Amino acid sequence: MNFIIETLKKLKVIPVIAIEDAGKALHLADALIGGGIPLAEITFRTAAAAIVISTLVKERPDLVVAAGTILTIDQLKQARDSGARFGVAPGSDPKVIEESLKTDFPFIPGVMTPSEISMCINYNLKLLKIFPAGSLGGVNYIKSIIGPFAHTGVMFNPTGGITRDNFRSYLEIPHVIAVGGTWLASKEDINAGNWNKIKNNCMEIHH
Repeated sequence: MNFIIETLKKLKVIPVIAIEDAGKALHLADALIGGGIPLAEITFRTAAAAIVISTLVKERPDLVVAAGTILTIDQLKQARDSGARFGVAPGSDPKVIEESLKTDFPFIPGVMTPSEISMCINYNLKLLKIFPAGSLGGVNYIKSIIGPFAHTGVMFNPTGGITRDNFRSYLEIPHVIAVGGTWLASKEDINAGNWNKIKNNCMEIHH
């Protein structure tokens, strides 16, 4: 997990990706790597997810590949078997969390309430996704909810409603180590093959 935390601290943004055509996976990887964000959260929202993950892991070893939208133990196993470095979920299902711990697969569950954060801390999980961050109240919500938990060392990866225009305000919060965003490589841009646009979106992050 330390490798993942260091990677997220350095890159700041996780491109959250729904890719429907596995044939576009390598073009996408090259655009992300070329733009200086060698990281992709491939979500299980599409049927191609497992193939895309295993293709990227094999063909683009410089890319850190994560699996997103993990809702079931079966998807967790698929993510692990495909070679994903870690998994991310929109919610906190104790069964999925327990399976990830049992198999030593790094996992970032999603939280939106103090109860969920508390539960995850008791599983000794210190990196949590806040979702849907924007709808919950964005930066103000995270600043409010961190109060009782700040001393635990818990860190957040807010996702949902994060855009090119507001992502820096989230990163100013000390307990936020990265944000998840779909704007870097949108489904529309992937389908249209707008690789330069995706590369430029990534390059903007650290400028």
